[in-house]
Amino acid sequence: MIDPEPFLLAERTRDAIGDLVAAVTVAYDDLPAPVAARLPVVLTDLVGVAAAGLRTPELRALLAAWPLAPGPNPLPGSDARTTPETAALLTAAAACSQELDEGNKHAAGHPAVHVVPAALAAAQQAGRPVGGRDFLAAVAGGYEVAARFGHAVRRDPAWHTHGHWGATGAAYAAARILGATTAQVAAAVDAATGLMGVTPWSAVLAGDVTRNLWAGQAALAGLSAAHLARAGLAANRGGAAAAFALLGGLEPDLLLDGLDRGADGRADGRSDGRMGDGSGDVAGPRWLAAEGYLKQHAACSYTHAAIDLVLALRAAAGEGSASGTAAGGAPPAGSAAGAGSAGGAGAPRGWDAGDVLGVRVVIHSLAAPLLQRHPANRLAAMFSLPFAVATAAVSGAVTPATMEPGTPAFAAAEAFSDRVHVEVSADLDRWLPARRVCEVEVALRDGRTLALAQPDPIGDARHFPLDDAALVTKLDGLLGPGVGAPLRAAVDRLVDADDVVTAWAALPLG
Repeated sequence: MIDPEPFLLAERTRDAIGDLVAAVTVAYDDLPAPVAARLPVVLTDLVGVAAAGLRTPELRALLAAWPLAPGPNPLPGSDARTTPETAALLTAAAACSQELDEGNKHAAGHPAVHVVPAALAAAQQAGRPVGGRDFLAAVAGGYEVAARFGHAVRRDPAWHTHGHWGATGAAYAAARILGATTAQVAAAVDAATGLMGVTPWSAVLAGDVTRNLWAGQAALAGLSAAHLARAGLAANRGGAAAAFALLGGLEPDLLLDGLDRGADGRADGRSDGRMGDGSGDVAGPRWLAAEGYLKQHAACSYTHAAIDLVLALRAAAGEGSASGTAAGGAPPAGSAAGAGSAGGAGAPRGWDAGDVLGVRVVIHSLAAPLLQRHPANRLAAMFSLPFAVATAAVSGAVTPATMEPGTPAFAAAEAFSDRVHVEVSADLDRWLPARRVCEVEVALRDGRTLALAQPDPIGDARHFPLDDAALVTKLDGLLGPGVGAPLRAAVDRLVDADDVVTAWAALPLG
């Protein structure tokens, strides 16, 4: 007898989308406490890195060439005003332009940069004031929808993570803010998958800056899908199954992975165990929106653990050897987080570039696309693991400034990068996606070998997450001294705003 299940994928996807939308459609005051606490952190980080991104040469050139349609909606930290749609597109482009925006390892990507610009555009289009609580609840639900699609998609390695599954969360947030019914919200989520972009890794690795528009285009796809659904022109038919088949496939049961628990915290058996940490020890539904990471290095997140380790070894080079072992649970005692501040102020210089014979990086297969060398521009540099590691080794920090072509730091990293050797280890893949284990070994000319390993990048929700002080320091570094703390406080007050559009436009961004 023929198994009917493969022929029912659209129906299963339709039902899973409906269940997911129902599960995350809760009032702000009913959100899980960790999610409510995380929201202002995500928003502060996103608007801060967007304002900083608008100051880069690439975004300045784009704004100079782009005839902005007139409108009242500001670009973050800028005097420019335009329409909701253009503001959403360019805000997302700016936010991801320096590879410093928040992400989520379970989604293997960046939900917030797809969702928040669409939510704000919907609030600007709503024709009525949207209160802070309603806005934040929609963003939380949109983030969760996007992250869960990222978790459930079986993405072919040829595709980058921007510009496709994020549109589902954008559609959810926009539709909810615009007053759609639950059925219309589900229809918008499904319809958004028919508007996804073509986002190949090859373009990113070549430094093609069209990549910086992918997240914004997905935000607009979600916004468009919300309007289609509210007009009655879209329905939830499970079309996402066919759309994601082009990316590699979708496992619809995983859309509810860990979210459909009872009060005792037990899942219903749909989990495949891929989320790992936390999926078996949390009472009640598990929201991925509480489990994102903040970035402290201006490079692809797949490079961050290696950067952390090189910075720690660099700081410790004058103090004797260091060692550690990778683990799936608590970080090893000799991990980068325990060996000293990763490139922090006051860290010992440790070594000169000439002291280093070579750097060996052993890493999981998510980083396999990032092995190219000799980047032509900053975008390509941020997605070159050898170059990012070289920058850490010679400059002691991976920032927008040290990754800028034409600078001494860039030239020094380019000269050093041939000494960086990367091995992709299938053995480390067994920890994915719950852990992104990395090992680094540095050989010095004096005969010493320094080695460390760690289970995740520093800043991950389960590996030394960055606290408010670290977030403020990050934003002060990007936007100017004294900007981070007032911005963080102002975002905290959004929850009580009667009109989130007005409150967002007044955020202090330096």
